Amino acid sequence: MKFGYFTLSDNGYRDNTRSANTFVADIIDEAIEADRLGMHSAWVGEHHFSTLGVLSCPDLALAWIAARTTHIRLAPAVTVLPLHHPIRVAEQWASLDLMSGGRVDFAAGRGYDRREYEPLGVDFDDNQSIFEEGMEVVRRLWDADGPISHHGKHYRFEDISITPKPLQRPLPAYVASFSKPSIELAGRLGCGLIVAPFAAAMSFGGLRQVADLYQDTLARHGKPRGRLMCSYFIHFADTPAEEAAARARQIRYYQECVIPAFPGDPATAPPSYRYFVDMVARLKTVGPADLGENSVLIGSPARIADILGRVRDAGIDEVILYFNVGLKPHGQVKTEMARFMAEIAPGFA
Repeated sequence: MKFGYFTLSDNGYRDNTRSANTFVADIIDEAIEADRLGMHSAWVGEHHFSTLGVLSCPDLALAWIAARTTHIRLAPAVTVLPLHHPIRVAEQWASLDLMSGGRVDFAAGRGYDRREYEPLGVDFDDNQSIFEEGMEVVRRLWDADGPISHHGKHYRFEDISITPKPLQRPLPAYVASFSKPSIELAGRLGCGLIVAPFAAAMSFGGLRQVADLYQDTLARHGKPRGRLMCSYFIHFADTPAEEAAARARQIRYYQECVIPAFPGDPATAPPSYRYFVDMVARLKTVGPADLGENSVLIGSPARIADILGRVRDAGIDEVILYFNVGLKPHGQVKTEMARFMAEIAPGFA
C-alpha cells in the first residue's frame, strides 16, 4: 500500500491570523518535503472564495512543485470539473503531465459547496449531469489521436484536438466519491476511485463494502480491476494531552470549515446531495469520543499502523494523508510527515 500527502487548504476558521498566502506557501513546501521523504503522491485541493479552503489553482501549485521534485506524483484533490470548461481542463493537465515527465494523476469531482458555484454562474443543482459529460469530454480529448467532435447537453464543439498531448497514454483518471452514484460512475468509466472513510462508513458500512461495489461495477462493464484510494486525517499523539488536543483540532475543522460548506438543509440540498444532510446532522453533534478509525488516525505509530493494516486488507491501494488539518503548525506538520515515513510506512512497503 502506498501513501501520499493530501490537503484541502482549510483556512476558514474564526479568529484565524494565518493568511491564505502564508498557508499556500506552507502547502507547497510540504509537498516538496513529501517528495524528499519518499511519499508516492501529492494531492492538492481546489477551493474558491475562501469558503473551506484557500488554494484555488492546484494546477499552478503543482506545476511549481513539479519543477522542484523528482518522483512524486502530482494530483488535484480534486478538480471541481463543473466549474471549468472540459477542453481547458484537458489542455492544462495534459501540459502538466508533459512538463512533469508523466507524473500526473488526474482526479475530478463535483465539489459540495454551492457558494463556489454561484459567482461563476454554474448550475449547482444540475452538476451531476455537467460533471459526467465533462469527464467524458476530458478523457476523449486525451485519448484521441486526431480531432474529435462532441454534441452534448452542456458542451458542443466540432473538430477539436488539444496540444500538447499527455505523456501518459492513458493518463490515470480518478473520480472522487461520497455516494453510490459516483462509485458506479467510476466503475462505468473505468476510472480509479477516491473515497473518504467516514463517508464510506456512514453510507455503506465501511471501506470493504465500497471496494466490493466498485470492483463489481467495473467487472459488470467489462473493465479491469480498478485502483482504489482513500483519504485520512492524521495526528500523532504520544500522550493523553496530545491526543485530546488532536481531537479538539479535528472537531474544530468539522464545525468551522466542513459544516458551512456541506449541503445540510433538506429544503435546498439537490437530490444528488441528500446524503450530505445526514452527514451534517452527525457532524454537528460529534464529540471527541466519536472520532474513530472510520474518520481519523490519532495516536501512536503502532496504533496508526494497526488501523492502516485493516484499511489495506479492505482493498485500498493508496492512502493520502491529511496532515495539515485544523491550523496545525507548519513545523509540526513536517515533523509528523517525517515520523510517518520513518516509523509507519516501511511496514507497508
